[in-house]
Amino acid sequence: MHKRVKPRSRREIPAVNKVLDALGEYDLPRPLVVNLVRRELSKIRSNREIPEFESTIDHLRCSLERLRAGRLQPVINGTGVVIHTNFGRAPLAPEAVRSLTEIASGYSNLEYDLATGERGNRGRYVENGLALLCGTEAATVVNNCAAALVLIVQYFTAAKSDVIISRGEMVQIGGGFRIGEIIEAAGATLREVGATNKTTLDDYKRAIDSRSAMILKVHRSNFFMSGFVESPPAASIAALARKKRIPFVEDLGSGAIAATEQLGIIEHEPTPSEALRAGADVVCFSGDKLFCGPQAGIIVGKKRFVAALKREPLFRALRCDKLCFAALQATINLHLNQAVTEIPSIAMLEATEDELRNRAAEMKNRLSDLPLEIAILRGTARVGGGTLPKSTMASVTIEIVPKNCSPEVLAARLRSATPPVIGYVAHNRFRLDMRTIFPRQDNAAVEAIRRACFKPA
Repeated sequence: MHKRVKPRSRREIPAVNKVLDALGEYDLPRPLVVNLVRRELSKIRSNREIPEFESTIDHLRCSLERLRAGRLQPVINGTGVVIHTNFGRAPLAPEAVRSLTEIASGYSNLEYDLATGERGNRGRYVENGLALLCGTEAATVVNNCAAALVLIVQYFTAAKSDVIISRGEMVQIGGGFRIGEIIEAAGATLREVGATNKTTLDDYKRAIDSRSAMILKVHRSNFFMSGFVESPPAASIAALARKKRIPFVEDLGSGAIAATEQLGIIEHEPTPSEALRAGADVVCFSGDKLFCGPQAGIIVGKKRFVAALKREPLFRALRCDKLCFAALQATINLHLNQAVTEIPSIAMLEATEDELRNRAAEMKNRLSDLPLEIAILRGTARVGGGTLPKSTMASVTIEIVPKNCSPEVLAARLRSATPPVIGYVAHNRFRLDMRTIFPRQDNAAVEAIRRACFKPA
């Protein structure tokens, strides 16, 4: 006996060209639009019920908007997190942007020695500048800090397997990656010592044996512990490592070059020069956090170790391209010239409450004719990027209660604006933190809010 199959809807699946005509023009490459339409129509064919033509078009428009929103594009950051990992971390200084444009738009002496007319060394200027800035013998750069750690671990564990690390420093970084997994991916064996909250110098001492390749210290830059907590100073670990004739490596992560207290932040973030003076043989840190440059893994330390790392075959796979070097050398120059106020993230951290409040008042005045309740409040901003987790700084927020929609709907409309405006909802109110909005973006934020208020539901 044959099973009766429910008949399909009498409606026909529209042709691709008919659908494209109904969708109209999109600021996307036509092959992408056609491909998406074909894939979505193929899914419809697999269903028993064929939707109305208008419903199909609405569905495809939503799919195209999602595709369009996935493009890399500028956003207005109203979250109050200065170095926001999801937003590309530290914005580049104008000088770095100019350098990028000059180098990207033509040929460069990336690996050409202008003095001799022969092949040159990639990144020599950057390496010299970093070594001077950090007060060390040598420096080099790879494409991010995790890559720097992998390269360091692979080199030091070539003959011996064990990497000694405190259990209190087995941190998880962005995207779910864990320090332990990164070390093991480099082919090393973890030797965890101490307890989560308490590690002593004797713990390190007992762990050192013939298999020990290095001692690794990872700065707790994205969390903190308090209470019954103990860990030996880096100088004491360095002295032990020298006595036992094994290298001591410190991963600082954040890349603070100057004392963070100069930015009005009470919490101190260790600098590479401090770590090296305390006795670390090699230090690595990120280029796009408090260093405020492009994404990069910066390695500084003793010349013999840095030179050996550059000879590793893996170094070529992890090396930086011309664009990274262009932005990095401009950022290094700003640090060397003590012109850090030209760096956007530093300028944001140094902005006064009065400056922020004046800008917020101007924006409020320009929005006063809209169906909104607007208040200016004192808020708190954070450095972000996994740095200074205990520290916040006073800020100013614009608090908006829309009268014709919910705060969540307003937030969604602003995310779909051009450029997108990203804030947050708290206590049933939509908020924008002025500290992380560039002054040049105030007009765009106001216009986006105006359009969002009159956007159809």
